[in-house]
Amino acid sequence: MRNYEFLNSLIPKSFFSIHFMKYFSFGQQRILLVLALLILGILAFKFYYPSPLPTEEIVKEIVVEVLGEIQKPGIYIFKNPPTIKEVLEKGGGLREVANFDEKPSSEVLETGTLLDIRRESSQEIKIKIERMEANKLLVFSISLDLNRVSIEDLCLVPEIGELLAREIVIYREKKRGFRSVEELKNIKGIGEKKYQSLKNFFIVRP
Repeated sequence: MRNYEFLNSLIPKSFFSIHFMKYFSFGQQRILLVLALLILGILAFKFYYPSPLPTEEIVKEIVVEVLGEIQKPGIYIFKNPPTIKEVLEKGGGLREVANFDEKPSSEVLETGTLLDIRRESSQEIKIKIERMEANKLLVFSISLDLNRVSIEDLCLVPEIGELLAREIVIYREKKRGFRSVEELKNIKGIGEKKYQSLKNFFIVRP
């Protein structure tokens, strides 16, 4: 009985009680005591020495897709915003030697960009800068532009069905475009709770 009283004096009642401890041998009681003290020590350490907040800015990867007259069409990921020239190099270069306007080749691309490389003639190609398809943007957690998405694109977003997607497009046409994502709250069927779950899926581009 003395052993039980000693243990109870060290361990809070929320961990053990004398009625609970009597079912264990003295050796088992010692193991339980060590485990309890270890847990208390960890909790105390976390309380007095909380993990420091990260001070470095989180770098988001840049996703760019390239299609058409390129050796290796596909989606490429960059640590920093790439230029058109860097994307072409990562895609293995053009399929055939051709002339194109090199002036914009130093233009920096943003995440979600699609480079569509088309041949204008046997000696000339044209590089068209567009946006990746909505389903691909969502896979990479890239926000959709409210002023450009279609009803079909909107239906890919969780909690948006065809009816709500149509309401969003009707509102956009009526207002001649969104000026902020927060305008979604003006649409019937989107309350504060739903807005909070949807807002990160969208951006408004000029």
